[in-house]
Amino acid sequence: MWEKIIACDRKYDGLFFTAVKTTKIYCRPSCRSRKPKKVNVAFYYDIDEVEAAGFRPCKRCRPEVEHSPHIEVVQNSVSFLVNHYKQNVALKDIADYVGLSPYYLERIFKQETAETPRMYLEKIRVDKAAHLLKSTKLSNLEICYEAGFQSPSNFYKVFRSQHNCSPSQYRKECRHELG
Repeated sequence: MWEKIIACDRKYDGLFFTAVKTTKIYCRPSCRSRKPKKVNVAFYYDIDEVEAAGFRPCKRCRPEVEHSPHIEVVQNSVSFLVNHYKQNVALKDIADYVGLSPYYLERIFKQETAETPRMYLEKIRVDKAAHLLKSTKLSNLEICYEAGFQSPSNFYKVFRSQHNCSPSQYRKECRHELG
């Protein structure tokens, strides 16, 4: 267990907790706070057990919260992307909105979602385009700009990568399924 906390291994979060006897604080194995001396550490497998022993949760890694401590940052980023998908959104815009550096935001976002904010934005745009292809008579070019893409070539490339077909083929398949 000591090796896991030194490595800040996230895979063990929730499986055990690290309690520091001198500070009376307990953490997740992945906590990035300064590591205590090994002799001052006790390990607990249950959150109720560690709290009953008189330890309080770390304010940095928030082990008492069931989810990742970064979930709020990700939710705010997703909210920003959903509300601004039509605009030309840069990573700096999202980072400014959530109050982090672009580098750190991208790292946290990818850690939590396995995608970059750009990839997530492209999924939102492609979902919007797919909806418009199914439900409107707009041309592919109109849908491209309505979904927030800046260029038709990028629209076709991203759409094809996510749906394994062109927007026109997608529209035909949807009509064929309905008809």
